[in-house]
Amino acid sequence: MTADAGLPGVDLLTFGESMVSLRSTGPLSAGGALAMHVAGAESNVAAAVARLGHTARWAGVVGGDPHGEFILRQLRAEGVQVQQREDPSRPTGVMFLEQRTADVTRAFYYRSGSAGSTLSREDADRALQQGARILHLTGITAALSPESRKAVEFAAERAAADGLVVSLDVNYRSKLWSRSEAREALTPLARHATILIASDDELDLVAIPPDGSQDPEMQEVAMAGQLLGLGVREVVVKRGAAGACVHTRDGRWEAPAVPVTSIDTVGAGDAFTAGYLSALLDGEDVAGRLQRGALMGAFAVSTAGDWEGLPRRAELALLGTTPSGTTQR
Repeated sequence: MTADAGLPGVDLLTFGESMVSLRSTGPLSAGGALAMHVAGAESNVAAAVARLGHTARWAGVVGGDPHGEFILRQLRAEGVQVQQREDPSRPTGVMFLEQRTADVTRAFYYRSGSAGSTLSREDADRALQQGARILHLTGITAALSPESRKAVEFAAERAAADGLVVSLDVNYRSKLWSRSEAREALTPLARHATILIASDDELDLVAIPPDGSQDPEMQEVAMAGQLLGLGVREVVVKRGAAGACVHTRDGRWEAPAVPVTSIDTVGAGDAFTAGYLSALLDGEDVAGRLQRGALMGAFAVSTAGDWEGLPRRAELALLGTTPSGTTQR
């Protein structure tokens, strides 16, 4: 069953698997209460972009179960347009997120054979027909199944040919596939990207590290140069607490992380990506995109949840200009 008739074009389109995330505040083996959330890199970006005042659509597949209903209700409540297919024969994916220590969070996935893993080329084609300014993809979707990988490949090639901005976040997940499997799938996919986003330890999944014992900075520059030579316009490197960097043919831009008290790092990369793409939609230059990305990442790590603590546009000024520990009265 599908629900997509008459949907208008949007600023940002993304598709992938969204799951129910059951979060603990301590070891799962000890039991205790679990809080129910929506998790998924693509829907995280869509919700964050919508909070910043843009139109966003998430396309995906859910099971005919309460978990799927919960996901759709939460996304719609955030102003995200949804274009879902329901597969009543498969369950919606579930993950448990364990706060093992203050500094270590572990994810346990129950998504094998899920409805979301059946995302197909036909689903991608239907979503693209509605129109968008930016198509945002991640390596996570390509890792879910051969069918989903084909959907991502089709969407990237089709969107690039149609002149859309294609944003590709590597988003490597070791519990879904090996680095060699990811490299095989993502290296050819990268040539369709307008904006390639990766953590500093993910660039070698889409580019070939240079021979020799060059230092990490030189290796990054060399791999970014390869990607720019393939037609990628911007290579965005996320470094967590060390900030972020963008490589273009015109040069390199650096931005530090916004200093905050970190309480939950889950979703920080997606928040950064949403901020970067939001600023692109607003016509900001590379420096402005980096700044908004850093702000969004800071909101993510200083609040609980994948996306729940992310700001509306008017709240962006709360960080960076407000002293730590401030209470607004």
